Amino acid sequence: MERRDHLSSAAPVRLEQVTPPSITAQVDGATEQLPARDQSRARPNLPQLIRTHGRISAGLTIILLVVITAIFAPAIAPQRPEAQYVQMRLASPGSAFILGGDGLGRDVLSRLIYAGRVSLSVGLLSMLITLVVGVAVGSVAGFFGGWSDRILMRLTDLVLVFPTFFLLVLTVATFGRSLKLLIVMIGLTSWPANARVVRALMLRLRQQDFVTAARVSGARDTRIVLRHLLPHLMPVIIASATIRVASNILIESGLSYLGLGVSPPTPSLGNMVADGASFVRQAWWLVAFPGTAIFLVVLAFNMLGEGLRDALDPQGRLR
Repeated sequence: MERRDHLSSAAPVRLEQVTPPSITAQVDGATEQLPARDQSRARPNLPQLIRTHGRISAGLTIILLVVITAIFAPAIAPQRPEAQYVQMRLASPGSAFILGGDGLGRDVLSRLIYAGRVSLSVGLLSMLITLVVGVAVGSVAGFFGGWSDRILMRLTDLVLVFPTFFLLVLTVATFGRSLKLLIVMIGLTSWPANARVVRALMLRLRQQDFVTAARVSGARDTRIVLRHLLPHLMPVIIASATIRVASNILIESGLSYLGLGVSPPTPSLGNMVADGASFVRQAWWLVAFPGTAIFLVVLAFNMLGEGLRDALDPQGRLR
């Protein structure tokens, strides 16, 4: 009776003022302390990123315009890219052709629209190959360690030190020019940088308490990597993916400029610059317009990647 009176006279406890520092969980009879989720570190969503970061909004705007133009190229292009009009040979901009005509009388604007489609396809598809291989190699090497880490890192170093551009040139010279082959080769020669970054972060994350708790709960290694570790790597994966697209577009443009990339008459930004180089003194627009397009697309992807990296990782852990 005295105990009940003592409890009733005590001041009421306000539950909303109690914030547990951790969560206690029973796992196979053992008590595990799991850290509570820190709401202050919640990442902003995409609309917030676009509104608050100028580089993200500017880069994303340019990329969306390029993507929409590439998707609806047949409806937007005023002419077919391979159509030739002798009377429009080296026609200046502002005439019947808005951006002028090239050395064969083809519409520069139409070829530029279709060239953006080709270059964007090469950049995006080769980036997907790079991302899959790089994340897989880095995750296995960083999480399991041991002999797998040594073998995969030696393979990564071998690919990294090998001259990528020379390998691409050698491949094209051996097997001929093919758009599919170009995409695969660019993707398979660009993954080492992603693999090394993912491995470094995986080495750090595998020592965290939530990985130990997942092991105690009986989770398999594959589930730990896919369900618990890779989501923590999404900022670096997203940022590196967007920047990798820009690098791959530059590689394709360089190969096409040298005549080793996309085969004519299929237009790409690189071979358009190459075709216009011989007429640069009398028809500057043949080089200026595709060169400007390369600059804007690469700049947009770099701005988007850098902006996402800074927004998703403000403390600079991913640098």
